[in-house]
Amino acid sequence: QVQLVESGGGLVQAGGSLRLSCAASGSIISINSMGWYRQVPEKQRELVAAITSGGSTNYADAVKGRFTISRDNARNTVYLQMNSLKPEDTAVYYCNAHTKTVVAGTLLSNDYWGQGTQVAVSS
Repeated sequence: QVQLVESGGGLVQAGGSLRLSCAASGSIISINSMGWYRQVPEKQRELVAAITSGGSTNYADAVKGRFTISRDNARNTVYLQMNSLKPEDTAVYYCNAHTKTVVAGTLLSNDYWGQGTQVAVSS
């Protein structure tokens, strides 16, 4: 089991910045990658950015060049620095931890989610 606690959302004007944090606890050793997703009403949750345990990153095209994902392994925390925010970035942002464990020779994968934090960007 992995527990995720997010912080850092809020209201900001277009062009502003926010930094989201996600602190993980529990079975940390099983985490293969962590990421941030976002969701607006009546739409599917979409990937914003992800980072593997090895430090490789992946970004949605819509945020490339504006958002940066990073991790502090000592604090088991992942950050999402969001710059040049746009109204279309408004959403609930969810932290995700993807785990992989081997049980009785079988690879098991799981996804864990934080409670979500609201980001609102005014025009």
